Amino acid sequence: AAARLAAEQEVEKGGGLSPNPEKDIFVVRENRGGCLMAEFAAKFIVPYDVGGGNYVDLITEGGDIPLSRGAEMKGKCGTNESELELSWLDQAYTLKLSFLKEGHNTSRGPEASWRLSRIQFTYDTSERTYFKDAVSPGKHTASSHRLSALVTGGGRSYECQAQQTISLVSSDHQKSVQLLLSEVRIQPFDIPADFVFGEEHKCPGGGREQLEETLPLILGLILGGVIVITLGIYHIHHKLTASQVQIPRDRSQYKHMG
Repeated sequence: AAARLAAEQEVEKGGGLSPNPEKDIFVVRENRGGCLMAEFAAKFIVPYDVGGGNYVDLITEGGDIPLSRGAEMKGKCGTNESELELSWLDQAYTLKLSFLKEGHNTSRGPEASWRLSRIQFTYDTSERTYFKDAVSPGKHTASSHRLSALVTGGGRSYECQAQQTISLVSSDHQKSVQLLLSEVRIQPFDIPADFVFGEEHKCPGGGREQLEETLPLILGLILGGVIVITLGIYHIHHKLTASQVQIPRDRSQYKHMG
C-alpha cells in the first residue's frame, strides 16, 4: 500500500511536442523521474438511441468522440501495475488504461513482458457536443473483457503507427463501443531515463509503410493466380469438347455412321 501511494505522482502533458492536433503526449513522474510515458491519438465510436419520426421507434446513431487535447490526467505507477486516467469536457468523458507487468519462464531463462490489461471508458450521453437528442441520456461505462493487448517485452516501448480497433462492451444495453488508437508509443514500466522511451517493439504488420511495400506484390500474386486458373479452365473445357462424339442432326446421314 505504501509503494502504491508513493507511486501516485505528478503527471505532465507534452501535447505541444506533437505536430498531430489529435495526438497528445502524457508523462507520469515519480521521484522527479518518468515512470510511465504514452503518446497516441484516440477516438471512440459510441452508438446511442434517438427518437424516430413517429415518436415510438428508436434509431441508433453513432457518436464520434475524439480524445481532446488538454485532457485532465492522473497516473499511478507500481512495480507490476500502472495506470493512466484521462478526462475531458468537464469529466463528461473519462478514459482509464491499466497496464500489467508479468514474468515468464522460457528456455532462455526468466523473462518479463507487459500488456494493456484493461480499458474503461465512461461517457455521458447528456453531453451535447457529440450526442444529439439522445433518448434517456445519462452516464455509461464501456469496458474491455479479458484484454491482452500491446504485449511487449520488459524494458521496451510499444510503437505502432497503424490504426488499431478495440471493442468495448457498454453498460448501455450491452452496446459495442469502438476505440480507435493510432500513432501509438507507450511504455508503462522501466523508463530508461526521464522523457526517454526504451527500445521500441513494433506492432505486427508494421503500419502504413509496410502495407505500401507489400500491396503491389499481393496484387501481382492475385492476378497471376487468376490467369493460371483461367488458362486451366480453358484447357479442360477444350479437351472435353474435343473428345465428345459429334452426332449429326440430319437423319439422312446416319447411314454413313459405323
